[in-house]
Amino acid sequence: MKGASKGHIAILTTNIIFGINIVIAKNVLSNGNIDALALTYFRMLGATLAFWIASLFVKREKLSIKDFVILFFASLLGIVINQTSFIVGLKTTSPIDASLIITLTPILTMLISAAYLKEPITSKKIIGVFIGCLGAVILILSSKYLNVSGTRSWLGNSLCFLSSLAYACYLVFFRDFIKTKHPVTLMKWMFLFSVIMLLPIGIPKISAVDISSINTIIGVEILYVVLMATFLTYLLIPIGQKNLRPTTLTMYNYLQPIIAAVLAIFLGQDIFGIEKVLAAVLVFLGVYVVTKSKSRQQIEEESKAKSNS
Repeated sequence: MKGASKGHIAILTTNIIFGINIVIAKNVLSNGNIDALALTYFRMLGATLAFWIASLFVKREKLSIKDFVILFFASLLGIVINQTSFIVGLKTTSPIDASLIITLTPILTMLISAAYLKEPITSKKIIGVFIGCLGAVILILSSKYLNVSGTRSWLGNSLCFLSSLAYACYLVFFRDFIKTKHPVTLMKWMFLFSVIMLLPIGIPKISAVDISSINTIIGVEILYVVLMATFLTYLLIPIGQKNLRPTTLTMYNYLQPIIAAVLAIFLGQDIFGIEKVLAAVLVFLGVYVVTKSKSRQQIEEESKAKSNS
């Protein structure tokens, strides 16, 4: 399988799992008597344990002090700030605002890639990002499940924006480093660092959870959040980072509200409408257009070929 195909499959699978997780995590937080920060820290703990167990079956890689410093800051941006700022932001603002702000991630990634990686902002890339963003916004605004009431908060919106910015920076700044390491090696250290950094906040939150309030269904849903929506997805994300450009990778984020809406319709929590079909078409079209945009390497190779002809 070609690298690009492998990357697309990995990130498509990741965002399908994340989309399902929107519904499942909401159910856990609504019925399980678990605080959002407690669930976030628990998924970090569970993923850390899973990655260290998985590392027993992977060839050990030797890391330098510089590697550990890079992994620390990658963990800070890609896990700690990304996850905790979004959860806290979601608690203090309306879900509709949070969902709309997250659609900025591909745009931020495109701009940061242009500044840091010198990736060209081509017309195709701009059009593709706009089309995909439009599809996601249409779905969010029309979805009964996603468009729920809540109090708008400047602080909450700022934290959700910080979450998107941190993730975009993580994808761009650490792209080259991630290409050199095995996903399990990367994640076992990144999640360990995240658990240590959030220890003062996480342990009190987990200690306050009433275990007796967690029934079998909620327990299974928590396992999904930990093993599928954290361990498996963060195992797949580096595969996407190694084989896809950052903007292309984040375009798949627009699939998450679509998957969540489809599951909500199936569960009777939302209604089917033509706008959802339109939104899905626009998102897939946007991803396709961005994928077809030329990279810096392609433009440089074409320019070199012209100069040699």
